[in-house]
Amino acid sequence: MTERVYNFSAGPAVFPLSVLEQVQRDMLALPGVGASILEISHRSGAFTTIIEDAEKNLRKLLSIPDDYAVLFVQGGSRLQFSMVPMNLLGRGQVADYIITGSWGNYALAEAKKVGETRVAWDGKSTNYDRVPDRAELNLEPQAAYVHYTDNETIQGVEFQSEPQVGDVPLVCDVSSNFLSRPIDVRKYGLIYACAQKNAGPAGVTVVIIRKDLLKRSDPNLPGYLNYDIHAQNNSLWNTPPTFAIYVLKLITEWLLNDIGGLEAMHRRNADKARLLYEEVDRSSGFYAGHAKPQCRSLMNVTFRLPSDELTTQFVAEAKKRNLTELKGHRSVGGIRASIYNAMPLAGVEALRDFMAEFRRKNQK
Repeated sequence: MTERVYNFSAGPAVFPLSVLEQVQRDMLALPGVGASILEISHRSGAFTTIIEDAEKNLRKLLSIPDDYAVLFVQGGSRLQFSMVPMNLLGRGQVADYIITGSWGNYALAEAKKVGETRVAWDGKSTNYDRVPDRAELNLEPQAAYVHYTDNETIQGVEFQSEPQVGDVPLVCDVSSNFLSRPIDVRKYGLIYACAQKNAGPAGVTVVIIRKDLLKRSDPNLPGYLNYDIHAQNNSLWNTPPTFAIYVLKLITEWLLNDIGGLEAMHRRNADKARLLYEEVDRSSGFYAGHAKPQCRSLMNVTFRLPSDELTTQFVAEAKKRNLTELKGHRSVGGIRASIYNAMPLAGVEALRDFMAEFRRKNQK
């Protein structure tokens, strides 16, 4: 099969075509190296240049200050759910968690295994269809940190601005909207993101941590679980995921050179999401959005149809139009269209047009 579909998968997700073509050209031998990225040593000069460029590009895109370390680790966000409390939650301290969906709950469950936690807010009562107002947060002023998930892929809710937590370090899982918009890194103690949504293939996770927080890492932690060890060794304490870092570098170059940075990327993403939400809103209830309008995600558009039968029919007919991976998560149901950075406008327009046509044929 040579024709590419419009892939609305929540992750691993769609890639920029130009990046895929660059990977294809370089796969047998990196220019000037004579060997594939899959073959070269992580200690080689060629890879040193790749990982340094990847970090430089991230620093430029996000305006990361010098007093923050950029780490490339493995294990995805699942491992970060444990590493964050292992490194930042000291004995006798408590960590606050803001729960806006499934991934926040997963993070909390792992943190409970490490130390004492509190729930500062939980949106379970409305099946996680919104994020909290500032006045709703019940925060502990002496907490070791406050953790939240910026964008919940399953429920399709996204924070429009970061929670206000005073002087407590703010920790954020930005896995599903990383590099989709600018972030004021100085407002955070630590942010982390698995790459397989907007930043690269599965296998590498980016951690951006304020350097003073590295002092909290207990030297008795197992080596790989210690942020400070990764920082001291420039993410080369073990063999890092070299291919994934190489692709991340290419994607950051695409964002810088082809897109024009994160402000431009954010505008594109907002334009794409608006097309789908407008169709949801004009459908007179045929499409019922899960997230409250003020909390809607630009990355994961979630909505339900009047029946399970229509949902199944929608997914099947969409696939025939090369619109794939649209079935919603079982906990929410309905449809989930993930429209990450690399989803072209044409793909979103095709889905919008199909939604309108499907509604006209099936709305009573």
